[in-house]
Amino acid sequence: MRSSDILIVDDEVGIRDLLSEILQDEGYTVTVAEDADAARQLRQQTRPAMVLLDIWMPDCDGITLLKEWAKSGQLTMPVVMMSGHASIDTAVEATKIGALDFLEKPISLQKLLSTVDRALKYGQMQAASNLSLDKLGHSPSIKELNLQLERAAKMTTPVLLTGETGSPFELVARYFHKNNLPWTEPSKVEQIVDAPMELLQKSANGVLFLGDIAQYSKSIQQGVGFMLTKADRHNVRIVCACSRPLQDMLTDTNQDAKLLNTLSAMMITIPPLRNQLDDMVFLVEQIATELAESQKSPLVKFTTAALNALRQYDWPGNLEQLRSVVKSLVMTTDNNEVDVDAVNAILGQFTHGRQHTETVAGLNFDMPLRELREELERRYFEYHIAQEGHNMSKVAQKVGLERTHLYRKLKQLGIQFSRRQSDK
Repeated sequence: MRSSDILIVDDEVGIRDLLSEILQDEGYTVTVAEDADAARQLRQQTRPAMVLLDIWMPDCDGITLLKEWAKSGQLTMPVVMMSGHASIDTAVEATKIGALDFLEKPISLQKLLSTVDRALKYGQMQAASNLSLDKLGHSPSIKELNLQLERAAKMTTPVLLTGETGSPFELVARYFHKNNLPWTEPSKVEQIVDAPMELLQKSANGVLFLGDIAQYSKSIQQGVGFMLTKADRHNVRIVCACSRPLQDMLTDTNQDAKLLNTLSAMMITIPPLRNQLDDMVFLVEQIATELAESQKSPLVKFTTAALNALRQYDWPGNLEQLRSVVKSLVMTTDNNEVDVDAVNAILGQFTHGRQHTETVAGLNFDMPLRELREELERRYFEYHIAQEGHNMSKVAQKVGLERTHLYRKLKQLGIQFSRRQSDK
């Protein structure tokens, strides 16, 4: 979405219409949702520049929805809570989860506009600070990601970024963007079908990032497929993301298998945060420093015990969830230091009510056996490929497979690899 897009979530039609009218008169583009379910669908399709979220709604309250977004790594935009009956404790709770601000109804015009302006500026500043791959860390899995990107950058084919929910898809996609050339995203997902040629013309000689195709309907996916056939005409490199396992997508009749097969020619896998726990201290300190600079406030430190607690969490929402958690901890600490109790309290909000998951060595033993076996095999082969510096002859020897069988296995698991000259 463009930086002026605002999502209003409120079950009262009068309030939705009034806020929408006011903000549109100010030149903003506005989308409305009448309940949490509609808000979820809109957030899955694309990312608004900010959200005005009502706390009291009949199907699901705003605090619960805020927690869902934070847990899944979708709390990547400023959220301002609204309520006419909320207590101070509720406002504090929302801030701890990751809300930027709180508006009490009835909302004055001046307060609304100033809060929206501040939220949009904050969101733009956060986005601008997230555009360097150096910010992802220096662990072996990130070094491998960089190698994949370097190889892909030498080609012009479309790219599919695969990873879990909350992975830094846009940050990685911007690796392919060159200065002074277009970087384009659809302002609405429907543009992919309604105005494909307009998007391609706008992206000429640059990069068109089409977002997470796993969240799109089959018809939207078919629109992406059409754009792939026309991209060369405008010298546009199309980059897509996918937050679902490709194997699941290919067996789902609601997905466009033709598109998936086309995009799988150039896949880059973004590692989950739990695979780069050696980077945790670096990432936390970096996020805390960015917040201190943006808020013009003292740098908040994390105790060793607090950092260890963050390292031991499994991060289902990946980097975006970590950003949300660190932001909440930094903004709610009283003495410029975050201790382990504060970390356990905020992580407890995500795990409360969630079925206990038994993990051993980072593997989820509550997964179906087939998925667990594939995850173990994937990590096993990725480890040996990295250890042998992508020398596939040595990898084959190490794992006890003929190279033909090894290549077939890696393709089946969705693992990207390159055959060094010495392998041929």
